[in-house]
Amino acid sequence: MAAAPVQQRNAPLDVVEHERPRYSIGEVSDRCGLTRDTLRWYERIGLMDYVGRDHSGQRRFSDRDLDWLAFIGKLRLTGMSVADMVKYAELVREGQHTYPERLEMFRRTRAEVLHQIEELQSTLVVLDYKIALYEGGPVCDPPYRTNGSATKGD
Repeated sequence: MAAAPVQQRNAPLDVVEHERPRYSIGEVSDRCGLTRDTLRWYERIGLMDYVGRDHSGQRRFSDRDLDWLAFIGKLRLTGMSVADMVKYAELVREGQHTYPERLEMFRRTRAEVLHQIEELQSTLVVLDYKIALYEGGPVCDPPYRTNGSATKGD
């Protein structure tokens, strides 16, 4: 009986191909939802590494650049300041010896995101209360009442 063929794993992404400049600033703007001016600004302030240029001097972004922009988009959603994002980009460029500082940045940001989630969950409870009130369903005491007194607009 012949042995079953060995199933090969997908080959790792070719790093050279991943870093090959290929996308115009307009294509990246469309893909990422960022304006061309924002992309230029990110490069100018050091939030992005130097973006390659074609023979006519036009910016050409790589898949690696797109990955970085997607990551920066997630950091923006956390509420991280642009200054902190630039600081992080600088730490990345400095190398592995900055891992402890980067780790601390992400731990701090994670704690802030957890706090934001708690606030949003609390806000959701209030919205659910108001929806139930306006739909005429059974409602309990308002979730934002702190001293048992009626509040205006219930």
